[in-house]
Amino acid sequence: MTKLHSAKKFLLAATLIGAFAVPASAASYHVMFNKKTKKCSIALSAPTETEKFSMMGIYGSELDAKMAMRGMTQCKG
Repeated sequence: MTKLHSAKKFLLAATLIGAFAVPASAASYHVMFNKKTKKCSIALSAPTETEKFSMMGIYGSELDAKMAMRGMTQCKG
């Protein structure tokens, strides 16, 4: 009985660790504004060319990033 109980505890612990590890490794979507073209775009990494791009925000999903872009005055042009 104790081996079965230990196995259940181990399985529960592994499941909980997996459940919290998956969202932590999820991609983040960066909305950036191109100062030259005056347009916004979405990328999976932060802009490295700070002279060319302004960071507008980081979002957990592409849908969230697109919805946020719709509300940004710089992205409407």
